[in-house]
Amino acid sequence: MAIGAATSVACREIPEVMRGPEAGSTKPRPTISGTDELGDTWNDFEAITNYNNYYEFTTEKERVAALSQNFRTRPWKISVGGLVKNPRIYDIDDLIHRFEQEERVYRLRCVEGWSMVIPWLGFPLRKLLAEVEPTADANHVRFETLYDPQQLPGQRNKWYEWPYVEGLRLDEAMHDLTFIASGIYGKTLLPQNGAPIRLVIPWKYGFKGIKAIVRIDLVEQQPSTLWMAAAPKEYGYYANVNPKVHHPRWSQATERRIGELTRRPTMMFNGYEEEVAYLYKEMDLRRFF
Repeated sequence: MAIGAATSVACREIPEVMRGPEAGSTKPRPTISGTDELGDTWNDFEAITNYNNYYEFTTEKERVAALSQNFRTRPWKISVGGLVKNPRIYDIDDLIHRFEQEERVYRLRCVEGWSMVIPWLGFPLRKLLAEVEPTADANHVRFETLYDPQQLPGQRNKWYEWPYVEGLRLDEAMHDLTFIASGIYGKTLLPQNGAPIRLVIPWKYGFKGIKAIVRIDLVEQQPSTLWMAAAPKEYGYYANVNPKVHHPRWSQATERRIGELTRRPTMMFNGYEEEVAYLYKEMDLRRFF
């Protein structure tokens, strides 16, 4: 399957995102449904917005939506710097409108053994990175979430090293599938899904998809991440979906699609093997998990 088949199958007319005080909404649009490139139906909007892992609010998935209702996503700035030629600080609305918005349907696979099919709205990360121009010394991209324990009460939990930090190798970040999302279902992203802007990497486990991003830095050395610091034997830097490499607490051989009763086999790289396997050629994926 070519990259185009995986990424453009769901491209549709994109609604104009509103600016100003009502920036969290979009112009009215009928609820639609569809399938991914494998024929699997999108999870419905209610499921996607009411079953969320977001430890900055709570460890209880069904409570995230309620606890995040008053999270402020405007004003919002994103700093992009480090080993780049053109460091920038973007206003969120300027950033969203700077690049052509695409709608992409991706499978989301959680390391806990459940999955969804989600229609995201946003743009490829490579477009942003091309604008700031990484230097020759840049090998990785480090992402950082907002730190604000008043708004994000889960950050008062001292077990984790806040703020949430994630990272990608530069070639992973430049891959066309790697996506910066600002919406779902043609609507502006809600707080429980990572508003105002989050990362989506469909061939990796969901915890790599950092939410509420405020900082992106190009760096030379592999960054430490929140989950690597919390449990290094359980969470690796790469976090590629791999049915043959199990988490100590969860088998990765099968998964339960939210809304279904039975389990289905997990696909290597979450079904994106043809597009991304070359990134890990000759790597020991059990060691570099």
